[in-house]
Amino acid sequence: MPEHKPTLILGSASPRRRELLAQIGVQADDICPPDIDEDPRPGELPRPYCARMAREKVQAVQAGAEDIVLCADTTVALGRRILGKPADADEAAAFLRQMSGRRHRVITAVAVRRGDRLWEVDAVSMVRMKRLSEVEIAGYLATGDWQGKAGGYGIQGPAGAFIPWISGSFTGIVGLPLAETANLLQAAGYPLWSAP
Repeated sequence: MPEHKPTLILGSASPRRRELLAQIGVQADDICPPDIDEDPRPGELPRPYCARMAREKVQAVQAGAEDIVLCADTTVALGRRILGKPADADEAAAFLRQMSGRRHRVITAVAVRRGDRLWEVDAVSMVRMKRLSEVEIAGYLATGDWQGKAGGYGIQGPAGAFIPWISGSFTGIVGLPLAETANLLQAAGYPLWSAP
């Protein structure tokens, strides 16, 4: 008898997260991005902030007792500073200038909830950005690819040309670390590799 799959709710409007889940054969039954306050608390460090965001998102999604809710948060950290989603092109340019020629961390925290149970993990990756010229920054901003992305760039788009080196999870940098996410989904009882 085929295994009954629980309903999976993805608490994210990100098309990249949907594409990444599709890579491991997972399609959310429903998409319900929660509306929460994403401002960091005074003095909050990037990794605890990112984990708190994923946790608060997953708790804010309405779901049935047997439904599985998956949420994630991606944060770009330059030292102790959190580089969130830029408000406009000027802020995106400022972020790119700060990261130019330096290494930064990309943290993606994932939270999965089923009923009262919660599973959490985070993936921290190191990324080096090459030294950027003003022409490169202006050219990238003109693509519009910076919009809605932590740190003002996405490695899977044109900004991939600025990233000569990473250490860690590529899918985590894009927005959902697949190995860690697959483990959480299986722990919550979502059959990933069910036989046909």
